[in-house]
Amino acid sequence: MNFILEQLLLLISSALDYLATLISPRHDRHDRHEDLTFIIRQDYRPPNQVYDAAKSYLPTIDLINPSTRTIQVSKTPRQETVKLAMKSGEQVPDTFEDINLNWRYVVETFPDGSVEHRFELTFQKKHKEKVMSSYLPYVVGRAEAIKKEEKILKLSNLNNASVDLEHPATFETIAMEPDLKRKIMKDLDRFVARREFYKKVGKAWKRGYLLYGPPGTGKSSLIAAMANHLKFDVFDLELASIRSDSHLKSVVLSTTNRSILVIEDIDCTVHSKDNRFTLSGLLNFMDGLWSSCGDERIIVFTTNHKDRLDPVLLRPGRMDVHIHMSYCTPSAFRILASNYLGVEDLDRHPLYGEIAGLLESTKVTPADVCEDFLRKNDDDVDDDVVDVVDAALERVVKFLKLRKLEGTNNIDEPETQEEEKAGNGSESE
Repeated sequence: MNFILEQLLLLISSALDYLATLISPRHDRHDRHEDLTFIIRQDYRPPNQVYDAAKSYLPTIDLINPSTRTIQVSKTPRQETVKLAMKSGEQVPDTFEDINLNWRYVVETFPDGSVEHRFELTFQKKHKEKVMSSYLPYVVGRAEAIKKEEKILKLSNLNNASVDLEHPATFETIAMEPDLKRKIMKDLDRFVARREFYKKVGKAWKRGYLLYGPPGTGKSSLIAAMANHLKFDVFDLELASIRSDSHLKSVVLSTTNRSILVIEDIDCTVHSKDNRFTLSGLLNFMDGLWSSCGDERIIVFTTNHKDRLDPVLLRPGRMDVHIHMSYCTPSAFRILASNYLGVEDLDRHPLYGEIAGLLESTKVTPADVCEDFLRKNDDDVDDDVVDVVDAALERVVKFLKLRKLEGTNNIDEPETQEEEKAGNGSESE
């Protein structure tokens, strides 16, 4: 008796679902023999781009309609709003250029225990060409835009371990000459906007940067700012852990598009006696493999000693843009004072002139200044912002004078941030 009752309830439920679909305001009542259904399965290797796109796109349209019984609701700590998603068996209608379409999400378990996730997209057969040539590309394009807006950046290593990249650095907050920052941002934006140009000239859609300068000058912060600006993941390639040229190849092939590949301290790695890969292998990677393993990639090399690098590594096509990360300048100090002290009009402070003069004649890195700002002084008056700023700047003056007396004020060769070569290696339009 219970079995008959369960079957009857299931039949009634199915009938109600069918009637609800018929009365859906966007359902086109026509002969079902005129329908065509696309099966869009979830695949992993390689991933089915249409399935992934549908998963991102469908929550942006009205998922709740007369036939909806259940809806999946979720929110992660880093998401600002609650997200909706379809449950298995649910349907959602969509309209595109007067074409009525119906999406259905299905999760099916087979006797062998395997599980298939798929979307079923149904529409009239006469619209097949437009759905193929216009609607599905539209869905993929919308999904890509959604992912860029909501993307949580990842930091990965060669062991495929990844964590969320939560470095707060941006081009607004890093301590760097304003003109140099503008040049770098312009070069980055120009690069990502030139997909068709790279394709037209037959050149891989990639760009190489060399960041060089003393430790503590902000190379890592600049990489984080670049990633946050472009919404690119970061892949940290530790060459010291590479076992062979073939291992280097497999590691690079595991990286994804829209990513920044970072190779730190390239001078130390290339000249190390413990290397298990060759310089020719690295060059082949930069010229051949790196040019054939995906699109929209950036590679960033860092070094404390540019002069130790083999000139063959430095040419355009390998390291297109050379950026010198200098000691702290007055302009960079103003940014740090704004970040740490909240001072926006530092030029008016009576101590700024003395600080600027000391910075121009003393080798101090932005990291040194940051550490001094963070150092707790028991004499600071916490309840008076002006006194706190005055005390912090007085400490900076003492710190700079002490550093100068220590004999570390011999300025290097005329190697300034203006040596940035954002134009070198650029392709002519």
